[in-house]
Amino acid sequence: MVRLGHEVFIEHDAGVGSSIPNVEYEAAGAKILATADEVWAIGDLILKVKEPISEEYGRMRQGQTLFTYLHLAASRPCTDALIQSGITAIAYETVEVDRGLPLLAPMSEVAGRMAPQVGAAALQRANGGRGVLLGGVSGVGAAKVVVLGGGVSGLNAATIAMGMQAKVVLMDKNVARLREVDRIYGGRIQTLASNAFEIERQLLDADLVIGAVLVPGTKAPMLVSNELVSRMKPGSVLVDISIDQGGCFEDSHPTTHAEPTYKVHNSVFYCVANMPGAVPHTSTYALTNVTLPYVVELAQKGWRDACRDDAALALGLNVHNGEVVYESVASAHGMTHRPLAELLV
Repeated sequence: MVRLGHEVFIEHDAGVGSSIPNVEYEAAGAKILATADEVWAIGDLILKVKEPISEEYGRMRQGQTLFTYLHLAASRPCTDALIQSGITAIAYETVEVDRGLPLLAPMSEVAGRMAPQVGAAALQRANGGRGVLLGGVSGVGAAKVVVLGGGVSGLNAATIAMGMQAKVVLMDKNVARLREVDRIYGGRIQTLASNAFEIERQLLDADLVIGAVLVPGTKAPMLVSNELVSRMKPGSVLVDISIDQGGCFEDSHPTTHAEPTYKVHNSVFYCVANMPGAVPHTSTYALTNVTLPYVVELAQKGWRDACRDDAALALGLNVHNGEVVYESVASAHGMTHRPLAELLV
């Protein structure tokens, strides 16, 4: 970005968690500022990983562009704050290319690959689980892992669980997707068409359930009720990757890496928001690989011309100048929306 003639400002120690010290940013031509307040005050284009938190709401201003994950359908307070600030907010997770979500994919990969790992840890007796080893041992059966959703995160979760020698069931409504999984994995991952009856049947026999469903731009559907959890095996574990979009289990609520789990009936829930934050070095580079081309477009052209020239980026526009632009976000909160086409004329 510096080579393109732009000034780049970084909050002091912003990269330390990802093993990127200040000196590396300075060597690339960036300027280090002492506080986040200073970065927000001077920046025309703000880049983040997660949606703004309450302490950041007052820092946003009209004429500024924010490019980050937003997940607004699951957060009315953040939506209201963006509207009130007048900022232009573009969401990584709704940028869409050929019905795919290229800026969500790397974090979905990370979360999907982490899910069997954290689930296996939660299954340990000391952590409240059944005391089951995911892959079993000679003469003792492996754990049964049920993955709800065959998208990027779900397939990555199923693949890692299979590699850990668990018995894996992948469920999705898209039979063509399941057929593709069968072709690639040759039956090592069992595939089932997802419906309420089959979900109930599979979960009652599951040791680990991984929720990985996504409806772009809107809240995740609720697939697992409190009543169903009450009938699951004692010590079973449910990992909700969909928590950033509201979660797909009725009893899901966001937790932290410091306190990741809680009990529901006799089962253990793991609902950490921003799972990739546990492996920030990997996540930072994975996300930068896919976001940088769009960042360059926004910096070089401004948000309006960048969106005019790139239909995929334009779909990322969620809020502009006090109005919701992304229809699914507006619908989630009972708001009206401003059609995208009106802003790009």
